[in-house]
Amino acid sequence: MVQVSERRPVGRKKLAAVIAAAALLLSGCSPVDESELKRLALPIAGSDRSEPMWHLWLGTWIAVLVVFVLVFALILYAPIRYRRRAGQTAAPSQIRYNLPIEALYTIAPLVVVAAFFFHTVQAQNSMLDDSETPDHTIEVVGSKWQWTFNYLDSEATGGEPVYDQGDTENLPDLYLPVDETVEFQLFSPDVIHSFWIPEFYFKMDVIPGEGPQDNRFQMTPTREGTFTGRCAELCGVYHTRMLFNVHVVSRAEYDAHLEELQQEGQIGRPQGASDATTVTGLGDHGGEG
Repeated sequence: MVQVSERRPVGRKKLAAVIAAAALLLSGCSPVDESELKRLALPIAGSDRSEPMWHLWLGTWIAVLVVFVLVFALILYAPIRYRRRAGQTAAPSQIRYNLPIEALYTIAPLVVVAAFFFHTVQAQNSMLDDSETPDHTIEVVGSKWQWTFNYLDSEATGGEPVYDQGDTENLPDLYLPVDETVEFQLFSPDVIHSFWIPEFYFKMDVIPGEGPQDNRFQMTPTREGTFTGRCAELCGVYHTRMLFNVHVVSRAEYDAHLEELQQEGQIGRPQGASDATTVTGLGDHGGEG
């Protein structure tokens, strides 16, 4: 049998260089960049809680890229390194198992999952931090299939609660002051919904029960603009129509809007129950979802 010299395996230094270059390329991305590619498909960040989620998202991309490069390199390496060569008649030697490789296949996923879990908990704790004293408190009521936003303890209205409300045809508006901390208190009179504003990189379930549940969080909007909020929990037939407009404005515009609600008689804290079965365009009652 013709002796064929073995080729040297793919250089580890080259592989490490490729991974380092890819990680360096991703590190140049930013959640506030105008390019969607450099934001890694996320919307432009709009809150102080976006940063922890961005770092988790970026780290996930780097980890995925490292795994992809390693696996793809091995896929290419194996058939090239162990292909049948000219003059070779015997089949490659067969083995039933390789203990070091099997140990690696078992341990490596555990390490990856543990690392993801650790950084996810860190990001979660940062995003749920409520150590600050909020400047404003807003009660969010999600019901089938609409949103109600109760502005509580507002100086502009002398402490009198006022509200914004809408339906699936006339979307409700949520006004937030830029660069001021808001505490959101979430409540549902019927089924589980989910309060989500994509630009804030954050969402939380709205849980039904007797009185407001302990689902609350604090957030500071950092960028003025108009965004679209939505329900992120399948809550019934008209779940996809459960949208709302988010207006992040200056403090003066925020106070002016609340004063306008007060003048229009939108005073109080409606809990959504009286309108929970009303669906625009389908008569008085839309039925259960």
